[in-house]
Amino acid sequence: MKIYITHSSNYDYKNELYIPLRSSELNKKYDIFLPHEADEFINTKEIIKNSDLVIAEVSFPATGEGIELGWANDANVKVICIYKEGTKVSGSLKVVSDTFITYSDANDMLDKLLDVLLTLNLSNTS
Repeated sequence: MKIYITHSSNYDYKNELYIPLRSSELNKKYDIFLPHEADEFINTKEIIKNSDLVIAEVSFPATGEGIELGWANDANVKVICIYKEGTKVSGSLKVVSDTFITYSDANDMLDKLLDVLLTLNLSNTS
C-alpha cells in the first residue's frame, strides 16, 4: 500500500513526524512517501493520485496541505487526519475525511495509526 503523508511546513516535522514514521513498524509494512525528504521538486499531485491513502497531519493549518487534500479528494484517495491533543482543527476537514486521530506524542500517534489501518482493513497490497 502506498501512503502519502501531508503536513504543514511550519513545525519540526522532520523530528516530530518523519523520524518516528521511518523508524516505526508502519515503515516496514507500508510504502510511505514523505514529501520533504528530498530537496528537489516533486510532482506531488501525481504521487497523491497514485496513492492508496493520504495521512494528513493537521495540527497546523497550511495552504499547500489544503491543496494536496483537495487533490486526494478529487482522486478519491482515502484521507486520515491526525492531530495533537489540544489542537483545534478546521471543521472543513470533514469534507475530505471521516477518520480523525488525536494523539499525545509520537508513540501514541504510531500506535493509533497502526490500529486504524488494521481496523479499516488497509493491508499492504503493494
